[in-house]
Amino acid sequence: MTSTSAGTRAGRKEWTAFVVLMLPLLLVSMDVSVLYFAVPAISRELHPSSTQQLWIFDIYAFALAGLLITMGALGDRFGRRKLLMFGAVAFGAASVAAAYAQSAEMLIAARAVLGIGGATLMPSTMALVRNMFRDERQRGQAIAIWSSAMAGGVALGSVMSGVMLNHFWWGSVFLINVPAMVLLLVLAPILVPEFKDPKPGGFDVLSVPLSMGAVLPVIYGLKNMAADNGFSLPPALSIVAGLAIGAVFVHRQLTRRDAVISPELFHNRGFGPSIAINSLATFAMMGSAYFTTQYLQSVLGKGPLEAALWSLVPSVCVGFAGPIASVLVQRGANRAYVISSGFLIGAIGYGVLALAGTDALWTVLIGAAVLASGLVMVIALVTDMAIGTVPPEQAGSAAALLETGQEFGGAMGMAVLGSVGTAVYRSDVKDSVPDGLPADALDAVRETLGTAIAVAGQLKGRTGAQVLGAAREAFTNGMQLACVVGAAVLVVAAVLASMTLRRVPVATPGSEAAGSSDSGPSPVSGEAAAETVSGP
Repeated sequence: MTSTSAGTRAGRKEWTAFVVLMLPLLLVSMDVSVLYFAVPAISRELHPSSTQQLWIFDIYAFALAGLLITMGALGDRFGRRKLLMFGAVAFGAASVAAAYAQSAEMLIAARAVLGIGGATLMPSTMALVRNMFRDERQRGQAIAIWSSAMAGGVALGSVMSGVMLNHFWWGSVFLINVPAMVLLLVLAPILVPEFKDPKPGGFDVLSVPLSMGAVLPVIYGLKNMAADNGFSLPPALSIVAGLAIGAVFVHRQLTRRDAVISPELFHNRGFGPSIAINSLATFAMMGSAYFTTQYLQSVLGKGPLEAALWSLVPSVCVGFAGPIASVLVQRGANRAYVISSGFLIGAIGYGVLALAGTDALWTVLIGAAVLASGLVMVIALVTDMAIGTVPPEQAGSAAALLETGQEFGGAMGMAVLGSVGTAVYRSDVKDSVPDGLPADALDAVRETLGTAIAVAGQLKGRTGAQVLGAAREAFTNGMQLACVVGAAVLVVAAVLASMTLRRVPVATPGSEAAGSSDSGPSPVSGEAAAETVSGP
């Protein structure tokens, strides 16, 4: 195959295929939050223990994060469309199993399979976008839309869950996946060409458990630190164990010819910095979500569905942020400086959030909108850079590494900023609650805002109101300081981005990104080759 030229532009068929690929992207991101409102109904029906309830939530994210690297490498070797189809079958079947689960154990198992399916769908969709859009400008537009849809999917999932539960039983929140997966299975073979590495080499099977052993303990430790609101020994040991296994995994990738992750990926100047910068953006985004979701419900006292609907307001701005960033770069703006500007816009958003009091709905919504818009600008551009600067035949592995970095960044943001907010909350609420509370009630109030609200509901008259007011004030104070810390992190990130990315080569419009190979990936058929080189 000849190298891509300015005439190799995607046509109507590729853009239609892109719309089809948005289906799994939206559903995988929605599934992160789709259970938020279903927990009470699930508890009534399946009677899970507290530990089982945690696993119902967490097993999906753990399976997704642990298998991203493996699935990205498999897609490069055996075909990205093939892996996408397998993931659609797994995701659809697991959705049906979850909807009709008769026990907590069955639901946990189904959620695990959903995570496996999600791990196949995520890198496959991004890699296929890289392959279908060989023109630099079009690929930037597609990835900008992709990034905005990914960010909006989480908020949409919670709203969709609330709407479905108002009319149907709890299992319906999973069945909404099935029609979309069926549609994907029908349309993908028609519209989406197959791509794979023409010379994939061997596959190091031992790297699979090593990659999972590196990722899962770190994610588990960070999530538990966020849940425990601070440092504790078991999560810390889990993180250390994951890092140790990660060192073994990295050494194996550097020394074996059949490595799952080719070290050549990091020879491209922009790839490593893109992963780090993308992780910082996710750190800030998930760190803010930790506070804004609680603020809407527990400080302002809004119901779950009302809070979810209000949380969609910032998404209106987010939908435009990625495409705007892409247009700026295409019109000649320096990509490193646009990324830095995105971080600074995010820092301003954190600054607005830091001004919020205990009754500041629009301050929080405006701050969240500004913050998310800036961060989506960053995510869209660094995603395009990471995917565009690697050889097309390795796009699946590159996408998997990028998404694994997002998982690390999100967990770290919740753990670090959550710990800052909790430390302030516990210090302030201790000094603000009325005297005379029983010791067990005082301990519960100091634990979290949620437990403080429960205690306040059990107290009568003025005492309950004072406890509730003190807890909400203390939480807001903690959120304010965490936002100041988040803003400082984003300012530092802006400086780092301008320093590390300004010398990364930028491909000329209409050409392959700098650093990619001269020839595209070998499709598995001549028809696919024709679809790749020319429009329909």
